[in-house]
Amino acid sequence: MATLISDKYEAWKAEANARFDQIKANEEELNRIFAEIYDMVGEVPIEVEDKYVSVARIFDTEEEIPESFKGNKYVRTKRDEIVSLISYAVGCMLGRYSIDKDGLILANQGDTLKEYLEQIPNPTFMPDDDNVLPITDDEYFDDDIVGNFVDWVRTTYGEETLEENLAFVADALGGKGTPREVIRNYFLKDFYKDHCKTYKKRPIYWQFDSGKKNGFKALVYMHRYQPDLLARIRTDYVHQQQERFRTQIAHLGELIETADRSDKVKYEKQLKKLKEQLSETSDFEERIHHLADQMIEIDLDDGVKVNYAKFDDVLAKIK
Repeated sequence: MATLISDKYEAWKAEANARFDQIKANEEELNRIFAEIYDMVGEVPIEVEDKYVSVARIFDTEEEIPESFKGNKYVRTKRDEIVSLISYAVGCMLGRYSIDKDGLILANQGDTLKEYLEQIPNPTFMPDDDNVLPITDDEYFDDDIVGNFVDWVRTTYGEETLEENLAFVADALGGKGTPREVIRNYFLKDFYKDHCKTYKKRPIYWQFDSGKKNGFKALVYMHRYQPDLLARIRTDYVHQQQERFRTQIAHLGELIETADRSDKVKYEKQLKKLKEQLSETSDFEERIHHLADQMIEIDLDDGVKVNYAKFDDVLAKIK
């Protein structure tokens, strides 16, 4: 049955805001009762300020948030809710969650799809098989994270509403371009910052990152980490990406030779970007090769900070 994310959002906002209003009313009633018991009516405040109510209150935009809510850390916006939805979707892609079962699915060190399928033998949405979700500025890989997200939205909410749902997600995120372009840009630039913020700088999804030119990025789930993971990222993804860049560079070089002035300027700009991305991924390949040869083990009991530092040279910086 086709479903609109916008309808789900409005229903959740109404539920959350009704809960906020009820909690506030309950607290004010308790204040009134105690004021009467202790004969202090008129001497102590009865009304509870919005900023002191400790449950979520949702506004569509930051501009809508009244001054009375400033300082309330439970205030959320439509973007916050969509970011949470995307985070959940990524969890489904990596096997931490499933749309077929509540709660955590894969949450033990070294878990694989075997453990996932033992809990959910016939999943409606199948997690990524190798625990690597590439994030690139175009859809180069079959398991591209944006393609995965689109499939997740299609599977969860229906084919008929797919485009409308993607448009709603993109509108909440903000940005220019088609919905898929906005979503891709979010994964490239903002997803990991939001993830680290949610998990208090102790991310459970780790982002391998070649650098600012977006030559290559990929998300992995730390609980599914295996010592050969870096070697697989290097051979199955980084090498392929480098070869694509080389092919595109050669093709653009041929086009430039016969292009007119306006097209030549456009092609040369594209060529410059591709050369920078190739250079970046080449440096990244050397760094990840060095670590891959070590077949590094991790221990979840050591915590994220200790384990993350073992791969500091190839992971995104936590800010």
